Amino acid sequence: MTKNRRALITGITGQDGAYLARFLLDRGYEVHGIVRRSSTETFERISLIRDQVYLHQADLLDQLSLVRVVEKSQPHEVYNLAAQSFVPTSFDQPLLTGEFTALGVTRVLEAIRLVDPSIRFYQASSSEMFGKVQEEPQTERTPLWPRSPYGVAKVYGHWITVNYRESYDLFACSGILFNHESPLRGKEFVTRKISDGVARIKLGLQKKLKLGNLDAQRDWGFAGDYVRAMWLMLQQDAPDDFVIATGMKHSVRDFCEVAFGHVGLTWQDHVETDASLLRPADVNTLCGDPSKAQQQLGWEPEVSFAELVRMMVDADLERAAKEAS
Repeated sequence: MTKNRRALITGITGQDGAYLARFLLDRGYEVHGIVRRSSTETFERISLIRDQVYLHQADLLDQLSLVRVVEKSQPHEVYNLAAQSFVPTSFDQPLLTGEFTALGVTRVLEAIRLVDPSIRFYQASSSEMFGKVQEEPQTERTPLWPRSPYGVAKVYGHWITVNYRESYDLFACSGILFNHESPLRGKEFVTRKISDGVARIKLGLQKKLKLGNLDAQRDWGFAGDYVRAMWLMLQQDAPDDFVIATGMKHSVRDFCEVAFGHVGLTWQDHVETDASLLRPADVNTLCGDPSKAQQQLGWEPEVSFAELVRMMVDADLERAAKEAS
């Protein structure tokens, strides 16, 4: 147990933030989270732990608000998980994506540097930085070639973290996380779109599921496993960057096959491809090499691809059944 440790999480209401908050609470942390002011509160992912965490209003676009929250919460660790993180949206809103996903990282780092440089910092980097992959599998040394405004913004966030580590001697780490999913994933992401669609089709609530590129291949893991890696990075003697992945890739088609098969349906009967869902520049394949994390952090993923897909479908069956009744 790590009693009296305090952590501050940006993006606490997102998938990773919710899993990380639970993980840290289980380890005896005092957990603080940053939430943006909005007319509709979206705390459903942290509803079960809402009374166990301290929430502060601030915004990655507002430097002063970040400084104030760091001063007030006095964290030992800061996890920057907030971003405009949906790739298709980054093509529609490239400037906003840059403000949040790139410059937002600098604002958090500046707040730490100004208030307390001894704070340990975790930056959520992304496999989308590899984009048009230059080698397979991708390691910490693979050249970056992002293929979306989101990927480009993540590259900035990644390198500014390295820069602050080297310039100001901050304990700042980047986790280059490959795709990680869970029942808490937003419905705009293809994995959750599939699991939700499967549940609805099984229960007779919809007939067809429209998808884009079925051949896209990703290295998919479970978000609950990946937040453990974030924490492990900040417990090391020296800051470093790590690829977090399963080392295995599957196509969107594979995901459909497992998901529909889990409820006794054949995916070909229900899936239609829709050209409007294709990206201007797509990332066709991503597969990470987690050997550095395995050796230095002692980290291993515990949930398999098939277990993850079934877990998501089961959760959506439960949700859809409630909705239908």
